[in-house]
Amino acid sequence: MRRPWPDAVWTWGSTAAERAEPFPCDALLPGAEWELYRAVDAQAPPERVFRWLCQLRVAPYSYDLVDNRGRRSPRTLTPGLDRLAVGQRIMSMFRLAAFEPGRSLTAVSRGRLFGEVAVSYTVRPRRGGGSRLVAKLLVNPSRGWPWSLPARLLLAPGDLVMMRRQLLNIAALAARETVPGAGG
Repeated sequence: MRRPWPDAVWTWGSTAAERAEPFPCDALLPGAEWELYRAVDAQAPPERVFRWLCQLRVAPYSYDLVDNRGRRSPRTLTPGLDRLAVGQRIMSMFRLAAFEPGRSLTAVSRGRLFGEVAVSYTVRPRRGGGSRLVAKLLVNPSRGWPWSLPARLLLAPGDLVMMRRQLLNIAALAARETVPGAGG
């Protein structure tokens, strides 16, 4: 399929080596029509970044006015959110499909607006300290009218805007002074 957007919309922040690696979401949506990657560096150890990823259970951490009904995503860790279980709701429209404590979260969503979506967030130590936070999204866009055309046109660039903000926020919050119970 010819991509309607420049490569950066599909691969923002990620390296070719990261895109070549397997991700947990690959098993959930094999043969997905679209693959999108997002990645950032975090000046925090992987276990602290992962702990902030667990906060996705209660908020999206992107643009709160748009995707959190105007409520601010918490700026302190919520006790207990690191107790993960498959099936838990994540960012309101996803369900936790798999996780590896301290390393990855994988979620799925199936709906009329965006179609089938599987996403894995992975956290890895970075050479020289800190972490690398990499997300891979697999998408089979909705084909039902009237949603198919807007989803196909806006999903990739819209996701770039929203997930870029999400990953940058998580990295910044994890890099702050260690909070009691922050896991680092």
